[in-house]
Amino acid sequence: MVKYTDKIKYLLLVLIFFSWWAVFAPVMAGEDFHLAPETLDKTEAKYGQEARARLIAWEDLIIREAHQTDLEKLVLVNDFFNRLEFVDDILHWGEKDYWATPIEFIGSRGGDCEDFSIAKYFTLKAMGIDEEKLNLTYVKAINYNVSHMVLTYLTVPGAEPLVLDNLVGEIKPASERTDLLPIYSFNGKGLWLARQRGQGRLTGSSIGLQRWQELIQRMSGDNF
Repeated sequence: MVKYTDKIKYLLLVLIFFSWWAVFAPVMAGEDFHLAPETLDKTEAKYGQEARARLIAWEDLIIREAHQTDLEKLVLVNDFFNRLEFVDDILHWGEKDYWATPIEFIGSRGGDCEDFSIAKYFTLKAMGIDEEKLNLTYVKAINYNVSHMVLTYLTVPGAEPLVLDNLVGEIKPASERTDLLPIYSFNGKGLWLARQRGQGRLTGSSIGLQRWQELIQRMSGDNF
């Protein structure tokens, strides 16, 4: 989590496209998902043997549970990542706002709310959940008075979202998360005002989103 005013500056300016996803789609689909040996070796060298074991467990989760229902996948993935530690970016990465790749997040065994949400998003996509059902949702965590990111899931367009959060372990409908004030939500299609998904106009441009561009570059080097 970061200061509310700092984070909203990014989201008021950008439309985030996950254009790079098409590069990984052929290999990130349930049973076809595999981590390259060099990725495992590199992660172990940087973070230790336990990091390698965590990545293998992640790979196994995606492959083994790809046949489950969407709701079962949500619970499995939410629980898997919520075992990792919340660590502020400045302490963990030495930067004020750093968006970690899933491999960096799992390897280092920690990250902030963006890292939890991004990892859950791409893991669920890898397990076959339709992108149209998933949104990274930027909110204000009222109890903490800070910006925060969660992953939301829609069973069908227009349905009440389910919220996957690292602050609250149980997956709950959005109406039960009165501690969260929605601001923006986005996925591979773009960025919307949170209460206007599907009818509000797209906001901003993907050009200049430095954090996201850096994330894309790092993921392209992960050798999936």
